[in-house]
Amino acid sequence: MGYRVVVVGATGNVGREMLNILAEREFPIEELAAVASSRSTGDEIEFGETGKMLKVRNIEHFDFAGWDIALFAAGSDVSKVYAPKAAAAGCVVIDNSSFYRMDPDVPLVVPEVNPEAIDGYKKRNIIANPNCSTAQMVVALKPLHDAAKIKRVVVATYQSVSGAGKQGMDELFEQSRNIFVGDSSTPVKFTKQIAFNVIPHIDSFLDDGSTKEEWKMVVETKKILDPKIKVTATCVRVPVFVGHSEAINLEFEEEISAKQAQNLLREAPGVMLVDKREDGGYVTPVECVGDGATFVSRVREDSTVENGLSLWCVSDNLRKGAALNAVQIAELLGRRHLKKG
Repeated sequence: MGYRVVVVGATGNVGREMLNILAEREFPIEELAAVASSRSTGDEIEFGETGKMLKVRNIEHFDFAGWDIALFAAGSDVSKVYAPKAAAAGCVVIDNSSFYRMDPDVPLVVPEVNPEAIDGYKKRNIIANPNCSTAQMVVALKPLHDAAKIKRVVVATYQSVSGAGKQGMDELFEQSRNIFVGDSSTPVKFTKQIAFNVIPHIDSFLDDGSTKEEWKMVVETKKILDPKIKVTATCVRVPVFVGHSEAINLEFEEEISAKQAQNLLREAPGVMLVDKREDGGYVTPVECVGDGATFVSRVREDSTVENGLSLWCVSDNLRKGAALNAVQIAELLGRRHLKKG
């Protein structure tokens, strides 16, 4: 016996990836509904590579009563209105937007890092999925923090355009093509040209000069991993279609060598260590696409601080950064609480 599952925002990048991953991981499903806005109502979408086609239903008229789990991938505006309705109808919401992440009554969960946090879902019947950059970072940091207690994190991200949705991917493609043929490349989705460029600006600016994306990494890391950790982030959009990268500098309370860190990361759940000190002995975004792992490379000691390490972290942002983590939360929910299938 399986679950009755709803994917909200099923026609978007993350929603489609959720359908793919549900099929790939053979999540126990009794019935599956693809839900989106009125623009997509009646369209058909494939359930992974199963060959099964789902007719898209209109969220405005969808009744969540009797459904077990709803995976939301439609943005904060939709989650704000419809997640409470689904939750009130008895359907557990796993929300990919930022809207509920910092709600003290909503657990923010990365299953490899803080699985026990999911037990608090009954307060609101909602579980939050973290920001894509936060998710991959905390997977890499968890085993190191357990071993030597991280005091401070300094991270610079190199985030792909798929983090800005289909519009972001289309803009990179169109601008790249236009530049090659000599046409103009006026920015629309991004604030500046993204093709052959980098933009140190993701989401809106806050009063202190940081961006909301940077703020998310700070507060979400504290909520998921440890409120005592100090975090500073610089988030940059780069001309890569899929896959976020991070250069992470860590300061620990206790001594930890690069060798110890490598050994811990090699055994850590969700982490794939690829760290050969030779040409090509590291992972880049192109190589992580379609994989669920958080890849770690370039682990080395930082002699400028006491007990310091630096490392490179790469992951498919549509997968571990969004869809895969949501499905893993659903699996964890099933094992710990819903007990079907």
